[in-house]
Amino acid sequence: MEKGNKISILGAGNVGATIAYTLTVDGMASEIVLVDINQNKARGEAMDIVQGTALCPPVNIYSGDYPDIKDSDIVIVTLGGARKPGQTRIDLAQGNVNIIKSVMPQAMKYAPNAIYVVVSNPVDIITYTILKTTGLPESRVFGSGTLLDTSRLRQMIAGNVGVSPKSVHAYVLGEHGDSAMIPWSLTNIGGVPMDTYLSSLRVKNPNYKVLDFAAIEEDVHKSGGQVISLKGATFYAIALSCRRICECILRDTSSVLTLSTMLHGEYGMEDVCVSLPAIVGRNGISNLVTPPMQSNEQEKFIKSAQLLKDTINSLDI
Repeated sequence: MEKGNKISILGAGNVGATIAYTLTVDGMASEIVLVDINQNKARGEAMDIVQGTALCPPVNIYSGDYPDIKDSDIVIVTLGGARKPGQTRIDLAQGNVNIIKSVMPQAMKYAPNAIYVVVSNPVDIITYTILKTTGLPESRVFGSGTLLDTSRLRQMIAGNVGVSPKSVHAYVLGEHGDSAMIPWSLTNIGGVPMDTYLSSLRVKNPNYKVLDFAAIEEDVHKSGGQVISLKGATFYAIALSCRRICECILRDTSSVLTLSTMLHGEYGMEDVCVSLPAIVGRNGISNLVTPPMQSNEQEKFIKSAQLLKDTINSLDI
């Protein structure tokens, strides 16, 4: 009998539980395991989801401990504290680094061949920590990075120009955080460079309101914090981002996603995890894409990566 896909989720808080729910509804895996130090919480989340699985694609979802993640195709890491209102992702750093360092040996013991998708914040630093402390291959450990930021950007542009977000091709690169940057020169709509597309809108509609790039960039940076201030946490959009990553892995799509991974000289930066376009398939990341950014854009990317390097150097990893 052919083995189905198995996904284990470390952490059953809002993010981990919502990822489990999203993967269940989507039919992404035949087996999903929720692991959390609060075993009752993990058990309750699994029970809540499993009671609706008669109405979904078949899946065996349950709570367990680290031995239960054996033979996982993907392990999603959501462990650690979540951002509180007014707190930056970097503020979380040392505490969550310590949690990851304590639990990863257990995860590796039972799932040494899994692909590890890191969601815990600050995601770039946690991804770096796992790579430096485990010796796992870089192709099989990467963070969700700026994939969610990129989704936010595409949705905002689409809303302003009246097209589907799927027709907008744009990136947020660098840190998943306040220093993230947008290489506007790479943005296109339906394959048409954005400046050209916007010019055509102005020709057809003299009253067309000019796109405010600075306002969009500010919204991309602040939207996560705004959600946290309004409802206390963010978890739906990141769960959808995780679903997309899992889809690319399990269906071997070789899709390009903005993910956090170790740099080795790209744009002159190395020994830091930061987001660039990455090709993702069944074996994880097969390659990074280094698009030709304008000089001012490249400077912003380097500044973002250097900020993360400085933070890493201040931590006990």
